[in-house]
Amino acid sequence: MNGLYVIIGFVAFGAGFVLAYFLRGRLLAQKEKTAKDDAKRIIQEANKRAQTLIKEAKIEAKDRLLKIRSDFDLETKEIRVELQKREQRLLQKEENIDAKMEQLERRDRQILKKEKALLQKEEALAESERRYQSLIEEQKEQLQKISGLTAEQAKELLIRAMENEARYEGAKLIKRIEMETKEEADKKAKKIIATAIQRYASDYVAERTVSVVPLPSDEMKGRIIGREGRNIRALEAATGIDLIIDDTPEAVILSGFNPVRREIARLALTRLIADGRIHPARIEDMVKKVGPEVDQAIKEAGEQAAFDLGIHGIHKELIRYIGMLKFRTSYSQNVLQHSMEVGFLNGIMAAELGLNQKTAKRIGLLHDIGKAIDHEVEGPHALIGSKLAKKFGEAPKVVHAIAAHHEDVQPNSVYAVLVQAADGLSGARPGARKELLENYIKRIEDLEAIANSFPGVASSYAIQAGRELRIIVKSGRLSDEDVVLLCRDVVKKIEESMTFPGQIKVTVIRETRAVEYANK
Repeated sequence: MNGLYVIIGFVAFGAGFVLAYFLRGRLLAQKEKTAKDDAKRIIQEANKRAQTLIKEAKIEAKDRLLKIRSDFDLETKEIRVELQKREQRLLQKEENIDAKMEQLERRDRQILKKEKALLQKEEALAESERRYQSLIEEQKEQLQKISGLTAEQAKELLIRAMENEARYEGAKLIKRIEMETKEEADKKAKKIIATAIQRYASDYVAERTVSVVPLPSDEMKGRIIGREGRNIRALEAATGIDLIIDDTPEAVILSGFNPVRREIARLALTRLIADGRIHPARIEDMVKKVGPEVDQAIKEAGEQAAFDLGIHGIHKELIRYIGMLKFRTSYSQNVLQHSMEVGFLNGIMAAELGLNQKTAKRIGLLHDIGKAIDHEVEGPHALIGSKLAKKFGEAPKVVHAIAAHHEDVQPNSVYAVLVQAADGLSGARPGARKELLENYIKRIEDLEAIANSFPGVASSYAIQAGRELRIIVKSGRLSDEDVVLLCRDVVKKIEESMTFPGQIKVTVIRETRAVEYANK
């Protein structure tokens, strides 16, 4: 029974295998047919798509070609229009050139005609001149016969008549000028005199920035320095001034731009040296004690300066700044004394010109007020001083004169010109400012060397401390006219080759001497 089942199983398996193989073959055949149909369909669709793309490409290519043709036609049209315009302009230029050529030819023909006409006129004028000359000669002969005078005598008579007439007209002109001058004299005299005085104005000079303190001995230098430099550091910190201790015998130098601080340091150090007790605490006490004393001295110096000049109503702060000038120097000239001197000179000149004397003195005293703080504020001291004066209520004319006394501002009043002159006179007077002997001798030698370098000069002498140069020339080699030119040439060479304050007067002397001896 079991064997039968096995046989039936094998038969069933074989039948199933045959059926499966047959069905697989049918399925494969159907799939192959379906694949072929799909491939055929895809190929047909691809062909259709390709034809469509080809058609679209052809259409797009035609559109682009049409667009390119239209753009080309448009550009060609624009180029043709531009070429036509250029051609028209060229034709127009050619026409203009032709017209100008015709015009030039017409002008040439006209010029030739005018030249011919001028030649004819010149010939006619020459002929007329010869004819008139002959007539003049005939008339001269007839006039000489009639008047009984020669040509020279007639000329002399005519010249005398003209001279008398010229003298009469000149006298009338001189009288009229004198009358006009008298009318304008009062108005212009002040301006002319002030402008002439202005030539004395000198340049701004630098100030000293050091003070020297004498010592009883060089041993004192070690005590001033102190152990490990304690004393010198304490003094510098308390005063703000640098101490310079070098090989200078029996002296210590104080250096600083602030003159008031420098004066405080000088007085404090002098008293410390006299006292002998020098240590940091004593230094601070001495500086604190000296400070108010210096402030009081500054105030008193300012008040005394204003009192001496007879000036009232100056602001207290300006009085203090004036007093600070007591400790400023310029070429060893004390600035406060210089300001007072300028005030006096300014007042004298203002009185001579009929101006307000007190205003002029006020300007003179305040003209260098900016030097009191120019070590703290940047800028020219003239402008600094004008700002201070304006801040403390000074009049506009005073403010302007202070600003203009070194021409940092263009002067527009007589007071501004006067303070320039007074400033220059105060600084330029003999002995006002320190000058090395070598520099003085060098300037004298340079002046004489410049004069002697010109031909025809016999000798030259620099006098009046180099402010005047006198030149004696050889009368046989130079004429009076040459002397004038020589004087100008010497002045020009001095201005180009030398630096000097104020002015130098050059006098050239030419003389002819006749010497005879009476014998008996």
